This record gives sequence, C-alpha cells and structure tokens, in this order.
Amino acid sequence: MKIEEVVKYNERIYEAVTVLIPQLGSGTIVPAKEYFRTILESASSHLYALKLENKEIAGILTLCICRIPTGIKAWIEDVVVNQAQRGKGYGKALLLHAMEFARSEGAKAVELTSRPSRIEANHLYQKLGFVVRETNLYMYTFSKA
Repeated sequence: MKIEEVVKYNERIYEAVTVLIPQLGSGTIVPAKEYFRTILESASSHLYALKLENKEIAGILTLCICRIPTGIKAWIEDVVVNQAQRGKGYGKALLLHAMEFARSEGAKAVELTSRPSRIEANHLYQKLGFVVRETNLYMYTFSKA
C-alpha cells in the first residue's frame, strides 16, 4: 500500500475517481475532466490516492488547506475507499496521512463532516479522535439562473 498526492491529471486516476465518487452516496456527481484538472492544479486542494501493490487505486481523500486571518484551516472532504476494499484500514491510513500533512502545514486542527447514515465512516472518525462539534452548519444554495 502506498499513499501519494496526485498532482498531475492522468486517465487512470480519473477512471478511479469515476468509480469511487459515486460510492459516497446517491446523488453524488462525478466531476467533469476539466474541473477535476483544476482540483489537481489548485494550491489549496490536495488529492491523495491510496494505491495497492497491484497498482489499483483503492481510495481517495481530498484535503483543503486555506490561510485565513485566524490561522490555517484544514478540511477533509470526499473520503472514499472502494467498497470491495473496506475494512482493511485503508480509510484510516488516508486520514492519518492527510492529518499529518495538515499538521506539517501549521494547522492546529482538521475538520470534516459526515452524514449520519455513513455509520462505519463516523465510527472511524471518532476512533481517530475526531469529536462532534456543537455548531450550526449553514449552507446557502445559489439558484440556477
């Protein structure tokens, strides 16, 4: 197993993303190729891929780091391990890798959200020391013009 940051677009990683992203839940849309390229080119987005010995991409995770007046903010999104590979510690490995990178960048904490229906994922986050915050999460959706 090897975890590496994906910094250049290639068809192999995009094909893996098209398989993995829908496993996050119904209604999750795979990014278009051009948009996916912009993610990889962004200085604030870090996409990590977990590769097995046979070169299969078994999971991905995105870590976003931004610098704001109150410090360095780190946020984890789109953690997904291929359903056939779950329960082998790959999600934990991806999370620990991203958390260590966030720490090395100066972040004091890492945040993430997870739907309550993702029971195994929520259990993993809590096992790693993530705690549920008492906060209001707001979202404003832009209407289509």
